[in-house]
Amino acid sequence: MSLAGKHVLLIVAGGIAAFKALELIRLLRREGCEVTPVLTAGGAQFVTALSLQALTESRVYCDLFSLTDESEMGHIQLSRAADLVVVAPASADLLAKMAAGIADDLASTLLLATDKRVLVAPAMNVRMWQHPATVANMGILLARDVAVVGPEVGPMACNEFGPGRLAEPPQIRDAIAALLAPLPAPLAGRRALVTSGPTHEPIDPVRYIANRSSGRQGHAIAAALADLGATVTLVSGPVAIPDPAGVAVHHVETAQQMLAACEAALPVDVAVCAAAVADWRVADATNHKLKKAPGAAPPALVLVPNPDILATLSAAGPRRPRLVVGFAAETDALQHHAAEKLRRKGCDWIVANDVGGGSGIMGGTENEVLLVTAAGIEPWPRLRKEAVARRLAQRIAEALT
Repeated sequence: MSLAGKHVLLIVAGGIAAFKALELIRLLRREGCEVTPVLTAGGAQFVTALSLQALTESRVYCDLFSLTDESEMGHIQLSRAADLVVVAPASADLLAKMAAGIADDLASTLLLATDKRVLVAPAMNVRMWQHPATVANMGILLARDVAVVGPEVGPMACNEFGPGRLAEPPQIRDAIAALLAPLPAPLAGRRALVTSGPTHEPIDPVRYIANRSSGRQGHAIAAALADLGATVTLVSGPVAIPDPAGVAVHHVETAQQMLAACEAALPVDVAVCAAAVADWRVADATNHKLKKAPGAAPPALVLVPNPDILATLSAAGPRRPRLVVGFAAETDALQHHAAEKLRRKGCDWIVANDVGGGSGIMGGTENEVLLVTAAGIEPWPRLRKEAVARRLAQRIAEALT
């Protein structure tokens, strides 16, 4: 893939391998790739800002608290202006900051603030690379969908031998190209329906029954399916996150409204029911606020079942999607409840997750799921919800094609 017209934010951390960043810049610039360099204090011990500026023909950023830099661009904009953030070399110190979410200099702040993919090219002494702390930090970063190239095995500048050498610039260039390559469109021409977020079931004009769903997982799935070429309709309950780009979004509040919007979206090739729909609603929601009367008992709320959107789509006859995927948020006996839900609802797959006991999953940014199908149960590692979405979208594409 040509890198012409692409923009890379290159963070150069400390280490003798920092000199290879200069050759990497030459390779990228030769292909017409714009490179904005960020030089850490450690990196400046091995390469100069003048060298980076001469090769990139771009301003070099070093100081988090530069009034000039902040007035002209600002670290938030800098963290998001590029197509990809690359850390080469990535020192053990900077990897540890990334894993812990520390933002005490410009480089670590940019990495915490960016909304773009991050590629790290580790380089350090073999003992540092193999230390349990670094191993744990790399596990955290991989779970967050940070891409990694290297390190290589070979002799070190410290006269030791083993893994820890920075990947060679052509190898890093190829990893950059792979991450910036246009995504294949295996779902081009396919139609997808995704539900997301909670539903709000009114008690009166100011109170409602709801749950802690943020909609992050459903929205990420809609975006991932669109990235693979699908025409996506997202039916979203009330959430505080933005609509994904390239997706037709229908905003609803109640389960009844969500079902009506889903049925209106048919026919589709795949339906992913990721919304946390309230199981019950108040039978007779009032059109005035319920008032507390001194000494009186609280009002009795009579609940009735909400429509079962997943079961309805699974039994839609000729209009049934070819693939129907449900979600099961459980607090105990996850595999048992997920398998039972798969049978009871008549869907094809269940994505099950444990949302109890301080897991941080419902409303959080990460998820750990089981994919339950007729073929068996497949556990996935804990990942950012965007990574779970991409993985599920790819499996959907394989099933439909």
